[in-house]
Amino acid sequence: MALRSIRDFLPVLDQIGRLQRIKKPVDRMWEPAALAKWMFQALPDDKRFGLYFENVQGSAMPLAIGLLGNSTEAYAAALGVKAEEINEKWIDALRHPKRPVTVEKAACQEVVLTGKDAKLSLLPIPVWTPGKDAAPYITTNVVTRDANTGIQNFGVYRTQVKDDHTVIINISPGRHATRNTDTYTLKGKPAPIAWVIGAAPAVHLAAVANLAYGQDEVEVAGGLMGEPVAMVKCKTIDLMVPAEAEIIIEGELLPGVTEAEGPFGEFAGFMGPIEQKPVARITAITHRQKPIYYGYTSQMPPSESTMIQSLSNAGLILHKLRDAHGERSVTDLAIDLTFGGLLAHGVVAMTPLFPGHAKQVGRLVAAFAPLKRITIVDPDVDIRDPLHLEWALNARYNPVRDTVIIDDVFFPLHMDPSIRTNDPRSFSGSKIIQDATQKIDPGPFSLPPREIMMKALEVWKEVGLPDFEIPKRARLRIDKS
Repeated sequence: MALRSIRDFLPVLDQIGRLQRIKKPVDRMWEPAALAKWMFQALPDDKRFGLYFENVQGSAMPLAIGLLGNSTEAYAAALGVKAEEINEKWIDALRHPKRPVTVEKAACQEVVLTGKDAKLSLLPIPVWTPGKDAAPYITTNVVTRDANTGIQNFGVYRTQVKDDHTVIINISPGRHATRNTDTYTLKGKPAPIAWVIGAAPAVHLAAVANLAYGQDEVEVAGGLMGEPVAMVKCKTIDLMVPAEAEIIIEGELLPGVTEAEGPFGEFAGFMGPIEQKPVARITAITHRQKPIYYGYTSQMPPSESTMIQSLSNAGLILHKLRDAHGERSVTDLAIDLTFGGLLAHGVVAMTPLFPGHAKQVGRLVAAFAPLKRITIVDPDVDIRDPLHLEWALNARYNPVRDTVIIDDVFFPLHMDPSIRTNDPRSFSGSKIIQDATQKIDPGPFSLPPREIMMKALEVWKEVGLPDFEIPKRARLRIDKS
């Protein structure tokens, strides 16, 4: 059965042991975010869990953090697949999107607050980098609309809370939300904008994918769910939002009005600058009878934000390689789980069909994907195993022969810490492509033949040595021995 809201996902997390419920009263100004930081900084992927704070001081609503992106297993469970099936699930959804359906009555509008009653202080909005962020921030899906085409966009744009009825939104030139809101504000009109909290997991995951402008994230979410997303019209603005969401914040972005936004902890692990950003006023808050507040934690990677962006965009890039560019020899692609919309290390597995093919694919990925490093390996390498990847770079990569440097790449200074400089005119970054595919036959692996290794495994069990699961790295090597 499709998961239609974030609350539907809670029992799934309970079942796989990926949720911790905390009864202790917590102060949203520092405790939830700091505990989430410990979870992501101290625990490996296979040990992490979502956090569900049942008692937040000053709010009647529980607060959830890290539900979708605590681990690869949790992300896969949100899509109803195994971890190794995530990319193929994405490719299928992109090939078979489902148009949303409109409903008149919605769970997200069981309670409707407008005017002075629509207070942001009713929500347990956290401070995500306690002691450093300027204010509490809303970190969830943001909905905007092109006034000319009517096409909506779902994206994630951090939103600083100024007061009960005013926010400052981190949208920038070139971003889809800016292009949409400009269709109103450049004509002197306020632009409708909404924040969607606790929608279907597929909606949240689709919203972080770098889809083309005009491509509807809700249709892709329907493809991921296997059924259309139910949408309802907002109460005070002309936008459609997921009907089964926990909370909807409705607002209007004001033409020509900006205020200082930041500082805020960025995905690359450093504090972002203070800049002038657009201001919006809140027109309504609607929610379920007993809503759950859900926010992404980002800042120092790994984080929920980098986890879900890495896993979502890997499938998107793989789809583009195969379907848009015809690179059918590409078998898999992974991002290193630090991707925050920019930078990160992408690893492509493929069977090169001619000399230079791997570098050609690397250049292609560098051209259309906002990755900083691209490594190409053969399909016999487990691209999600750092030890196997390092072996491939040692055994099959000759830096002088197999490296491509792409220079004069534009990165915003505050997004790439490596190019920060005292010279404000310097914006030039670079990308690297590493071709770690095998070019010559180095001879057989230094492992016994497969039949001997499997017999040895029976002996291992017979003598009572500790049980283990055969790593993919070992299986790939033994199968070729």
